[in-house]
Amino acid sequence: MKRIYNDRIDAAEALSALLPEARMQKEAWIVTAVEKGGVVIADALARRLNLEVEWLMGESIVAPANEACELGRVSETEEIVINDALVRSFDIQYDYIYGEAHRRHEEKILAAIYHFRKGRPLRDFGGRNVLLVDEGTESGLKLMCAVKSVLKMNPNALYVGTPVMPTEVHEALEPLCDAVFCPNVLDDYIETSCYYSTLDKVSDETIITILGD
Repeated sequence: MKRIYNDRIDAAEALSALLPEARMQKEAWIVTAVEKGGVVIADALARRLNLEVEWLMGESIVAPANEACELGRVSETEEIVINDALVRSFDIQYDYIYGEAHRRHEEKILAAIYHFRKGRPLRDFGGRNVLLVDEGTESGLKLMCAVKSVLKMNPNALYVGTPVMPTEVHEALEPLCDAVFCPNVLDDYIETSCYYSTLDKVSDETIITILGD
């Protein structure tokens, strides 16, 4: 299979070609990542236009006997998105989902906020234009949870941008956002790492520096 991007910076360049950069700069959009790799892409996009970078944190809610099976996701604002089909198919009680969401928020997300943002609260997106950024997505749960979280804050407009995504995720996001920007929408999506020649682990120090800037 042919790789699409060399690395995250290459992917950011491809994504930036689709973005309304003049509007972004004029309207002072907040470029907001939904996961660690997305922070690097968000930073690359924001630096071109001197925009703010943010990371809307979240954690996966996984099946009791299979950590590779993502049943849902919880954000730092405690919004939850659930894959109801999977929950029903595994006959999992929703009490487990909500309990796990609370536990992961308390144990994982709050610790990450203090570690990466030094306790600084999430920026207020109310009345702002927000671009949510991911490096790619398999199920779309990260983006869906982030979209739900931001919409609860009453933004002026909400956009999603990612270098590559499955067709079904793109179709699901379009009705929820003002626009979805993606240079490569694929019918037969495998996994995000397959579309990058290099997708190195992002160090904590890199993220702390970006968010501190």
